[in-house]
Amino acid sequence: MRMKTPRVTPLALEELDPQTRARFGQGPVLRIFRTLARHPSLMKRWLVFGNHVLGKSTLPARERELVILRVGWLCRAGYEWGQHVLIGRTAGLSDEEIERIALGPEEDGWSAGDRWLLRATDELHGDAFISDATWQALAETFSVQQLMDLIFTVGQYNLVSMALNSLGVQPEEGLPRLPQR
Repeated sequence: MRMKTPRVTPLALEELDPQTRARFGQGPVLRIFRTLARHPSLMKRWLVFGNHVLGKSTLPARERELVILRVGWLCRAGYEWGQHVLIGRTAGLSDEEIERIALGPEEDGWSAGDRWLLRATDELHGDAFISDATWQALAETFSVQQLMDLIFTVGQYNLVSMALNSLGVQPEEGLPRLPQR
């Protein structure tokens, strides 16, 4: 984690406005949401987009999580990393693959498809552009909609990582920690 304490303290459950509390039902409300609840109109609109990227994207869940974890690592976003390690495991990523994400697309052990997804993520993160070679390789496997979802997934999680890091959102207890490389 970049910060040991939050810059913006998450609201306590009893401080959440009724609409925000209702949005999450009776289950736990993660610190990211309790922090963003300090700006309810922003959170409401961001959740629509975030829900598309996380739940309605045309990317397969495993590939989506591979990309999200790479963005989290590139941004040094410990909160994002920890949450998505759990989600990534559920989506089919092995612990070995998760550990290898920090090493990047050139590390041995990746399939060709995973390697191209990681390269695209690195290119978007570093240059805000997918090179022609990477695009052509991905287009052999992914539809135009999937490629669009890939771009927006990288952008969404880059944005979220910036917010988490800058606001100092602290991870829930027991989440996996960001690898130190």
